[in-house]
Amino acid sequence: MRFWLTMLLVLVLDQLSKLWVVHSFNPGESRAVWDQVFYLTYVQNQGAAFGMLPGKSWLFLIGALVVIVVLIIFNSRRPQPHGIQVITGLIVAGAAGNLLDRVRLNYVVDFFDLGWWPVFNVADIAIVGGAILLVVILFRDEKVS
Repeated sequence: MRFWLTMLLVLVLDQLSKLWVVHSFNPGESRAVWDQVFYLTYVQNQGAAFGMLPGKSWLFLIGALVVIVVLIIFNSRRPQPHGIQVITGLIVAGAAGNLLDRVRLNYVVDFFDLGWWPVFNVADIAIVGGAILLVVILFRDEKVS
């Protein structure tokens, strides 16, 4: 249940935040939230995470679908620990959020801008955060065994 709840909440947050940016900014427009530190900048990302491999949307569509299907099956086969459910829910929500953008718009809406790092979005945070947490849990459990 935590898998589905996490996935739904993060996916809704991702899509609503992107909708707000699209309706509040022009492409390329940037506004300072915290001057010299944090900006909101509307970027139409046609590449992978952080703008890598532009124009290869089909590759990311297939990759996202594989991740989504595999993690849904993983969570459906047998009950997973609560932490794993939340972590996999984050990853699926992020993959689904960016997949929806690619299918609907042929690009991903990015808007969090630190100035020194490529512009990203809520889905990217969910994917990266979920992956880091998964690695931490796997290494922690490996050391216990």
